[in-house]
Amino acid sequence: MKTLKNIIAVAVVVLITLNCKNEAKPEVKTVEVATKTSNTIDPNATYTKAEFTIDGMTCAIGCAKTIEKKISKMEGVKSATVDFDRKLAMVEYNEAKVTPTSLEETVTKVADIYKVSDMKTVDNFSTIKACNKVCCQGKTDEEKANCKKACCSESDSTNKKACEPGCKKACCTKKAEA
Repeated sequence: MKTLKNIIAVAVVVLITLNCKNEAKPEVKTVEVATKTSNTIDPNATYTKAEFTIDGMTCAIGCAKTIEKKISKMEGVKSATVDFDRKLAMVEYNEAKVTPTSLEETVTKVADIYKVSDMKTVDNFSTIKACNKVCCQGKTDEEKANCKKACCSESDSTNKKACEPGCKKACCTKKAEA
């Protein structure tokens, strides 16, 4: 029994001395990093601006930003912006390398639920912001823009939208009655 204890003790000491190494040798791995190929802007190219509606987006970060990134990575695209609130994509592209059909295909390849409509070439991108008033919900963009032009102004103190005095629009008359 004493001999068995001595053998176990010697075995433990040998294992400890052989396994305890203070010199750590790091493992070196070589990893290839893909460099981003940026879209080079050709100064001699003819750039066209296009706007189109994208239906099927459910969120600004996941849907709109993903579509925007995919379009931006296309060869020949100078700039791309997707406005989730207006369901509008605004793209400036080299017409020799990109076509409206290729833009539509890129959007629909992101996911089958995205549908492109109202593709049009424009001189300047539209800048009408969506009206976030409760009275404008459910109206078309044109109706919202007309209502906003007719009776909304910036309030100096609160920086919120307010109705102009004497406005006869339905959204303003409801506030006056309240």
